[in-house]
Amino acid sequence: MDTHDVSDVPEYLRYLQAQKQNLKNAQAVKGRPARPQRSRDEILMQFMFRKMMNTKAPANHMNIRSSFLPPAYPPSANPFSKLKKVMIKSLCLETHHRGQYLLLRTVTQADTMTAVMAIVEDEDGSILMLQLYNQEHQLSGTQSLREGTVLVVKEPYVKVMADGDYGIRVDHLSDVRFIPEFDDLVPLSWRKRVMQADENPSSWKARGSEHFGQGDYRSAIQCYSKALESHPSPELLVIAQLNRALSFLKSYRFDAALRDVEDVLQVSELSEKALFRKAQALYQLRRFKESCETHAILAENYPDNTVAAHEYGRASARLVEQDSGKYEFRKMILEANMRRPPRLDRGTYIGPVTVKQTQSHGRGLFTMEAVKAGDLLFCEKAFAHAFHDENASQDLRLLLNVDLAKATIGTQGELIELIGQKLYKNPSLLPGFVDLHHGTYKSVDVLEVDAIPVVDTFLIERTILLNSFGCPLSSRESHIRSMKGDDNMAKRTNGQFHSSGVWLMASYINHSCMSNAHRSFIGDMMIVRASRDLPPNTEITFWYKSPMTCDPKEFPVNLQHWDFNCDCILCQDTRSLSRSVLSNRNRISADLRRLFKSSKMNLQKIEGTISSLAGTYCRPASEVPHLALDSPYLSLAAIYASSRKFEKAVEFGLKSLESLGFVIKGGNIPQVSDAPLVVKKWGLMTDGVVPCWMVLCRAYQELAPTLASQAEGYARVSYGICVGEDETFDQTYSRLSDRVDGFLTTAK
Repeated sequence: MDTHDVSDVPEYLRYLQAQKQNLKNAQAVKGRPARPQRSRDEILMQFMFRKMMNTKAPANHMNIRSSFLPPAYPPSANPFSKLKKVMIKSLCLETHHRGQYLLLRTVTQADTMTAVMAIVEDEDGSILMLQLYNQEHQLSGTQSLREGTVLVVKEPYVKVMADGDYGIRVDHLSDVRFIPEFDDLVPLSWRKRVMQADENPSSWKARGSEHFGQGDYRSAIQCYSKALESHPSPELLVIAQLNRALSFLKSYRFDAALRDVEDVLQVSELSEKALFRKAQALYQLRRFKESCETHAILAENYPDNTVAAHEYGRASARLVEQDSGKYEFRKMILEANMRRPPRLDRGTYIGPVTVKQTQSHGRGLFTMEAVKAGDLLFCEKAFAHAFHDENASQDLRLLLNVDLAKATIGTQGELIELIGQKLYKNPSLLPGFVDLHHGTYKSVDVLEVDAIPVVDTFLIERTILLNSFGCPLSSRESHIRSMKGDDNMAKRTNGQFHSSGVWLMASYINHSCMSNAHRSFIGDMMIVRASRDLPPNTEITFWYKSPMTCDPKEFPVNLQHWDFNCDCILCQDTRSLSRSVLSNRNRISADLRRLFKSSKMNLQKIEGTISSLAGTYCRPASEVPHLALDSPYLSLAAIYASSRKFEKAVEFGLKSLESLGFVIKGGNIPQVSDAPLVVKKWGLMTDGVVPCWMVLCRAYQELAPTLASQAEGYARVSYGICVGEDETFDQTYSRLSDRVDGFLTTAK
């Protein structure tokens, strides 16, 4: 949905075809022994040279990195106790070694490209390249994949890599386990230090605290866990659990932190640290009501804890947003402009809507009560959000899925990683995500093995493919760029965006070109407002691809990506037309564009050509919008307003709105008595609707002043629908603007 899909672009189609051939070639050697073609020294030297070259690569040049998804395969769902150890020499190419595991140790530092890579060895000293996908953030910094790290790969998969070498590829986070040095699995020859007989819970706790101080939370958790397994005293048990809970919080493992503090509170129900860390974990899991309830206990028993008091205020603010839908939108815009990535600390408000089964399109979102155009339906924090800064040096990723013949440019690869890590660290979030539509893909039917969540990367990828949204930094910024006419980026990508995210509630909304709701963005918050008046129990729809930006030759909108055809009245009408009618419409539209660009604009000829274009439509616009007429009518209205022919400006301004399906009463000139200007039916909402109302406002100021404020009021509502809020309307539009459409060129 507004993501940059390049599946049909010849340049990228060649990448897909080349990768398809690579996979075919790889299948030809399936089952052969995975014996490296180079010596150990050659493999190590080549790896270190590549790592050095990556380090020296210029940082100020934007690149497009290719990332290939292999044919989908399920994660390991077997308990570790049922797996048998296998050595590298027994591995076969292009084979998933089900029922087996590898015990490995890294012999190099890690290198990161689209995967975290290192050379690993087994107990026999045999080596191969290891590629860990979707773990970049988890294995960065102090928790990096250092030389000497011991790990287990469950049911390993050996690939022929793009350069012809062999490597162990791990796509699923749950298929790799990092083993602490003191674990019984680690051979004595791999241990840097021998376990001392006097090592006790206190010494394990001390080692954990040492790692915590260094920011190595994974090692800290391992040591605190060892302390807890070593029969500590009741006092030391509480300390170790509290320390481990803090390490879990620092590692974004909020479910685990919550379990630890709940255990402490069973023993000491008013523990200050346990209560505070519980409130923090609940906050991060977006359980604001429970967080506030915990904070209330803290505030009553520890009134001098100023840090807790501050956090209580923050949780209370989120709860108000969640319950009321009242936001400081202007402040949110400022924060989004300042933060990189623009992830906002806000609650999710779900208004008068509910998920229900539709008659023919699976589940959908429905109104629970009557709503008016402009009403807030919901304002949702992204489940995950991957940001690409167009103004900074940042690589884009070309994500290629040969299984589905799909190619996207942007942040979808990063989004897979973000969601995978979030679900792996907080399995309580798994049910809500896996419930989303993911096509025909079948995953394993277990969510946890050996108390470890099973996270299927390919389920995530399929879900993202069907449910992610491309998004701007803010819809207001996009609106301003379009009004200034300098949005070259949007023109290049046909309104598609490199940043992307997944919003769970929004994912239930079905597509219709005749949308009755509109989505907009501020950072990672999606704001959905009704774009027309809706009675109770109405299905909410918005377009996945906009019919307004679609090339007329490609209409109806191509929705093969989602494996369905739109059956709205707009698409039905287009399909019913003969090829000659559509060809004639497209030809006249092209003629109009040339006439508007002419240095000697002939308005009479333009009006005649627009009349010819209108003649290609049979049904009234109130039933089937006349999309090709919207822009020409608005251009004429602005031209006439600029030359102070205000009656003409009103005529064509109203026609522009009516071409989108609006039904308007009381707006014609001359005005009949004191009849008000009323929108009897709202039409399709586009950015151009706002300036159209402001052109009418300017004309009415001269011809019928009582209608000017009403037109401006409709402009304000339309602005709120388009950009998500109306608090910044007066910073963006004004009757006093030098432009007839009211836009303030100083807006930013």
